[in-house]
Amino acid sequence: MSEALVAVEAAGADASAPAASGARPFWRRLRAQRAALVAAVVIALLVLVALAAPLLTAVEGQDPTTYHPSLIDSARGGVPIGSLGGISADHWLGVEPQTGRDLFARLVYGARVSLGVALAATLIQVAIGVVVGAASALGSRWVDQLLSRVTDIIVALPLMIMSLALLAIVPSSFPRPVLVTLVIGLIAWGNIAKIVRAQTLALKGLDHVSAARLSGWGSWRVARRELLPGLAAPVITYAALLVPTNIAAEAGLSFLGVGVKPPTPSWGQMLTAADVWYQAAPQYLLLPAGALFVTVLALTVLGDGVRTALDPRAASRLRVGTGRENRTDSAGTRKAGSEKAGTREAGTEKSGAGKEETS
Repeated sequence: MSEALVAVEAAGADASAPAASGARPFWRRLRAQRAALVAAVVIALLVLVALAAPLLTAVEGQDPTTYHPSLIDSARGGVPIGSLGGISADHWLGVEPQTGRDLFARLVYGARVSLGVALAATLIQVAIGVVVGAASALGSRWVDQLLSRVTDIIVALPLMIMSLALLAIVPSSFPRPVLVTLVIGLIAWGNIAKIVRAQTLALKGLDHVSAARLSGWGSWRVARRELLPGLAAPVITYAALLVPTNIAAEAGLSFLGVGVKPPTPSWGQMLTAADVWYQAAPQYLLLPAGALFVTVLALTVLGDGVRTALDPRAASRLRVGTGRENRTDSAGTRKAGSEKAGTREAGTEKSGAGKEETS
């Protein structure tokens, strides 16, 4: 789903009808989507692996930074000794070419960096976007014009090019994971600000919001008590779709050599050298690439499921895993609509017959 499409849908949604009537209906609709549940389980496992990285590497008996030159064939240019890249009981997924560092340890520690950077950057984007979007919609005409123009500039900035420029001039002593998080979070908040502004403008016209403003409530109290609950659905939906985008951005920056630097492991940084050694040790490329693919796919599917559960009026873009309950609801809606149309037609025919008898 493109960011522009999400913005158009959020701006064009009917704010007069709540997206979700409560937590219980939301969970019921989410459980009806099998694909979203599978994606949630996959994400939970990935997060668990990232959090338990020290424990897992301790069980294996390795760490992500120790070199093992004895496991490298120097005569062949640094190719790992043994089959399948040096897989053994001590090295479950083999070792890196040239360095001999354990691949399993670097992969699980890399999950910490990739997921941590993406989630932290998403929180920064959501915080800035909600504040700017709500202030733009609730402020005066001049405030709205100023913040809207700033948001347009932020949206127009190319994320990768600006990130490359900023990361290239910052001293290398600054922690790279923190720097990548700040750069992504501070550059890519424009779209969510537009969504929040459009939704807030739609919510301002509702009766209960107008009544709160007429009763003397301040803008902050109106926003906190009346507007934020209505903004929850589009903000949560877009945040769920931002996480895989930020994971891909971090991986791309690390792949280009301006993101996370060695020896700190990162999936994107592991891919940087994989293009040279993938023929000698295919898992050196396949493992981080597969982890990125599974993570981005699971987060995208979960984001679509959350969007559908929060807004039952919007059909899922997934053709599978939507559950029997959703299909039953859709069939019931169509049947009710057909019965209602039939009733209107019968009434029209009866009225026409009455007119003919009168004449």
